[in-house]
Amino acid sequence: MTETTLTKKRFSLRDFFRSIDYKIDLWSRKKSWRRSLYLNRSLYLMMLPYLVLFLTFTVIPVVMSFLLSFTYFNMLEAPRWVGWQNYLDLFLNDPVFIVAIKNTLIIAVITGPLGYIIAFVFAWLINELPQRLKAIITLVFYAPSLVGGAVTIWTYIFASDYYGYANAYLIKWGIIHEPITWLQNANYILPIVIAVQLWMSLGVNFLSLIAGLKGIDKSQYEAGAVDGIRNRWQELWYITLPNMKNILVFAAVIQISNALSVGAVTTALAGFPSVQYAGHTIVNHLQDYGSIRYDMGYASAIATILFVAGILLKKVINKVIRRVGS
Repeated sequence: MTETTLTKKRFSLRDFFRSIDYKIDLWSRKKSWRRSLYLNRSLYLMMLPYLVLFLTFTVIPVVMSFLLSFTYFNMLEAPRWVGWQNYLDLFLNDPVFIVAIKNTLIIAVITGPLGYIIAFVFAWLINELPQRLKAIITLVFYAPSLVGGAVTIWTYIFASDYYGYANAYLIKWGIIHEPITWLQNANYILPIVIAVQLWMSLGVNFLSLIAGLKGIDKSQYEAGAVDGIRNRWQELWYITLPNMKNILVFAAVIQISNALSVGAVTTALAGFPSVQYAGHTIVNHLQDYGSIRYDMGYASAIATILFVAGILLKKVINKVIRRVGS
């Protein structure tokens, strides 16, 4: 093949792609959203790998789980359509699920807002420390979420024999005379789970709040002092929090997710299932039907309810955060 022929082929391909681009350009001018898509095509092209992964591993599984929630599917036979039966069974014929809802709501209502407030207060206080001390204290507070087996520390603290730290010190101080079976007693399991979950709440949202506080322009506080802000509480409400709204929403989403997804902690502390289902949560119920019984339709219905609850809670949090600074 001669050089002239190769040159002609290059020009023909170039003209071909130019003509396609010209046609797409004309097509995009008919709608505003098409035009925006066309003008930002290079950005969307860079986002494409992430969008493909997000669609494949997040969106499609959620949609499939929602559809499976209306079927009976045991992983061996083809899914059989049962309509709303799974949801009716959950709320009308499954007393363990009602217990799981109650436990999850108690954990979420206490550890969600309280853990969120604790994380922000500690982040706010630590942000006022000198730089070197700030880094050390941040690591100390974040360490529990770095240590994979951190929950096992609490199993030693609340061990049911004389060697458990809680029993040992209570006996030493004369408060009790016999060891308490903390994690085998239905009265103690839920309070212990709540305490451990609060201890572990200083995780990613804590670091995000630290970063958000660090990113606020200090000159705004000087301008606020000139405009009439007289104390730290006014600074917090009118300057700090409004500048952190996006970070506050992100931390709230993480906190909601952590509060609703409590399951591994209860299993590590109280076993599976826990005594009288005292520490049984929706996630534990989901694991029971999804990973042990392989009733995937029923498990999908549980997952859908959990997903909807998370979305509704996020909407409530967004409304609350919008009022900050107003």
